[in-house]
Amino acid sequence: MSGTRALPVPDGLAGERVDAALSRLLGLSRTRAAEIAAAGGVRVDGREVGKSDRLHAGAWLEVDVVAATPAPEVAVVAEPVPGMRIVHDDDDVVVIDKPVGVAAHPSPGWTGPTVVGALVAAGYRISTSGAAERQGIVHRLDAGTTGLMVVAKSEHAYTVLKRAFKERTVEKVYHALVQGHPSPTTGTIDAPIGRHPSSDWKFAVVADGKPSVTHYEVLEMLPGASLVEIHLETGRTHQIRVHMAALRHALVGDLTYGADPSLAARLGVQRQWLHAMRLGFEHPGTGEWLEVTSEYPADLAEGLERLRAAYA
Repeated sequence: MSGTRALPVPDGLAGERVDAALSRLLGLSRTRAAEIAAAGGVRVDGREVGKSDRLHAGAWLEVDVVAATPAPEVAVVAEPVPGMRIVHDDDDVVVIDKPVGVAAHPSPGWTGPTVVGALVAAGYRISTSGAAERQGIVHRLDAGTTGLMVVAKSEHAYTVLKRAFKERTVEKVYHALVQGHPSPTTGTIDAPIGRHPSSDWKFAVVADGKPSVTHYEVLEMLPGASLVEIHLETGRTHQIRVHMAALRHALVGDLTYGADPSLAARLGVQRQWLHAMRLGFEHPGTGEWLEVTSEYPADLAEGLERLRAAYA
């Protein structure tokens, strides 16, 4: 199956989700249909739609079914990750402190180390729920972001934690060094995030994006930058980076989203200054609140101290 299919939406599929409708119309698995939509391969009356958008009868549906060819298999490679610290470990969960340059799980095009691969190499048993390459993963950090991640070891923990993240009962706190001085110094950014309209490897605030909510508070003002504490309600890809850039306060070192490269160079920062420093959730086994913290890694701490020294 290749090329583009174009057809009107039948009356019987009115109100159906895009992924469910494609599954019925084209005989695809719902997962594969969702992947096509995520790749921007589904349009309704000329407008790109997501997997959960609803169809209406008579609309003109276009599907790039070339995207329906089987996705390449991604294998988990057991590979130790120097510097990846175990913060908490029990029968249900393992919490790790992820170093820079490590992805949460394998994906097409990624050849570096992963959290899943490091845990397998260390002999950890993790949940078998989820896709084979993402087993146990209930949330993610960008490869260039450091800090705390929880991985499910039991099937029960996987189910409970996935629900907790979906229902926004997990406390996720980050520290970021952003360019300039946000005003007001405390605020909430409530702006939908979706694929960037002209760069499919970036994200942006767009009208038809997914609901995204970020709370921030300036902790320290420094020359040309501010140390900010961020609480996430939602967990969209690149959410903090996109929201702060939308405020015209891009993260220091985040060249993808418009940061000034000269400031990062002066501080010796070679990636976005962003660290997941606190994570709290109701333990899936005991029901008790579990909270863990992480110190800044050396590269971010050194960059911050250089900036503070300039202020002294």
